[in-house]
Amino acid sequence: MAGQINAFEMAQKQFDGVAKLLNLDPQIAEILRWPMREYSFRIPIRMDDGTIRVFQGYRVQHNDSRGPNKGGIRFHPNETFDTVRALATWMTWKCAVADIPLGGGKGGIIVDPSSLTTPEKERLCRGWVQNMWKNIGPRQDVPAPDVGTTPQMMGWMMDEYSKLVGEYTPGVFTGKPLGGGGSEGRTEATGYGVIYTVREAMAHLKLDPTKCVAAIEGFGNVAQYAAIGFIEMLGGKVACVSCWDRNDKTSYTYSHKDGIDPRFLLTITDQYGTIDQKKAKDAGYVIEDGEKWIEKECDVLIPAAIEGHVNADTVQKISSRVKIVAEGANGPCTPEADEYFKKNGIFDIPDFLCNAGGVTTSYFESVQNDMNYYWTKKEVLERLDTKMTSAFHAVLDMSQKEGVYMRDAAYMVAIDRVVKAMQLRGWS
Repeated sequence: MAGQINAFEMAQKQFDGVAKLLNLDPQIAEILRWPMREYSFRIPIRMDDGTIRVFQGYRVQHNDSRGPNKGGIRFHPNETFDTVRALATWMTWKCAVADIPLGGGKGGIIVDPSSLTTPEKERLCRGWVQNMWKNIGPRQDVPAPDVGTTPQMMGWMMDEYSKLVGEYTPGVFTGKPLGGGGSEGRTEATGYGVIYTVREAMAHLKLDPTKCVAAIEGFGNVAQYAAIGFIEMLGGKVACVSCWDRNDKTSYTYSHKDGIDPRFLLTITDQYGTIDQKKAKDAGYVIEDGEKWIEKECDVLIPAAIEGHVNADTVQKISSRVKIVAEGANGPCTPEADEYFKKNGIFDIPDFLCNAGGVTTSYFESVQNDMNYYWTKKEVLERLDTKMTSAFHAVLDMSQKEGVYMRDAAYMVAIDRVVKAMQLRGWS
């Protein structure tokens, strides 16, 4: 179902709707509807068996009026140019709504990283940089990990860039390993950021977190720490998570009668988010079809996998108990899902607000790289909480002031900040 949805068309449709609400100058709107720069390139890699495979790579830089472009690099077998365009566009709004001085970018390679050996992955990472090094940099475009990429991969990419420019440049990539220019708190940042916004939404709706249940799609980095945060920070219960099993290329939902234990599941999950089914069953977990997560009885629904999974078909399966949808993934809810939320009074925390914890902490990492001085995890997470809470209330205030849906309010806050930056720089 998700494959039928063009993510970039969805991003443009969302933008167009808010541009009308803002009475945005059509010429400014035309600039912001499209990325400023796009790169498409082929990466030939010698595999371990001596053969050469050619991979398709991308990088899109949407808008840098507020600062250097910022956004992850995805290694995914279903990556497309339009997906990267959409994600770069959303990154512009995400950085603006979080009020950090960065623009929007995104990159990717069409590949299943689990099919590569470690040396093959390293060569592919270095090959991506060899194509893009003249068009990225700490003051130009700062990539980071995303779906299918890891801190170690960022370490290789940073090393390759440093070799090519002839100087140690840790700030060119964020999400790097600790000890290699990385920041404390980065691993938890996106998932915890989701929970900071859920906490504020619950306070707004006067919900008791300790009596609430969440259902989570995904069990990658974002979902893992969203689950941990929901239980350990809020005192709530998590009914289920779902994950893609790389062994049989099928998605499954994992639930437990007492609620899932994310820290236990982490001990039986590989680096690609695949849970060991036998060990899960032995621990009393029920394993169902991957779509079942959306049907679970819960108060908070957290789609934290990939784009388009809450759509015209699946949204009809949501429990009537759901009060909050917290978009941990990028673009998980289609415009049709938005209409359902509005009609049924469901409070939506839009993706580029909800999951901005990762890019905010990436920004903190860049600041630390520039200072060559590093904060403690406590300091990082406290700064993150402050930023996320402030961003949430800026959007909520706009929503209440203008009487608009939260996604529209988030766009209004973000677009207004980007347009002001463009005007101050004389772009319009």
